[in-house]
Amino acid sequence: MEERRIASAVIKRMPRYYRYLGQLIDNGIKKTSSKELSALMNITASQIRQDLNNFGCFGQQGYGYDVNSLYLEVKKILGINHAHNMIIVGCGNLGQALANYKNFGNRGFNVIGIFDKNPETFKVSIRGVSVSDIEEMPPFLKDNEVDIAVLTLPKEAVYQVATLLVDHNVKGIWNFSGMELVLPDRSVIVENTQLTDSLMTLAYRLNDRRQLEKHRDQLRDSMKTVR
Repeated sequence: MEERRIASAVIKRMPRYYRYLGQLIDNGIKKTSSKELSALMNITASQIRQDLNNFGCFGQQGYGYDVNSLYLEVKKILGINHAHNMIIVGCGNLGQALANYKNFGNRGFNVIGIFDKNPETFKVSIRGVSVSDIEEMPPFLKDNEVDIAVLTLPKEAVYQVATLLVDHNVKGIWNFSGMELVLPDRSVIVENTQLTDSLMTLAYRLNDRRQLEKHRDQLRDSMKTVR
């Protein structure tokens, strides 16, 4: 059977579909159309149809989409129709903030362990999970099925910890260390997250708007001079 290759841009849009469909359900809306979703999501109706058609035929001509059915299908596509056990390695400010984020649990991502090397953090319990010494992580991984490890570590510690995770059959790593983690073991999927990338994108858009406004002002001033 030929492996399907879905464009990464499409995959990155799927969580948005899931989120907006959830909002429609919360508002009691039972059916929608690509045109209505387009107005909500600022994506063209054609793009929405193309994205969803990558995974199957979910709508009916003349009716649109059943919101609840499509929501459940997108949930399956994203693989969140079943729970994922997750650990957090690194319990600094970012690690604690992620551990406190209640919507992980709402999406089926269950934090079952938190690890750090600082003895001061061992006194901390976050949402019912106590912080443990990172030295205790190998036996924990052996005794518990962990799907995803979240790394909020200093850069210099990332590869050592990642290797340990791979050796204990953790298949997904969400890396917040600030460095691009590349592992030779293809059975492990790494998602590198750069927190400042989105902020710099915002800075670019702000600067772009300033330049546009400046150009408009110059054009307006030149027209006044001509008059």
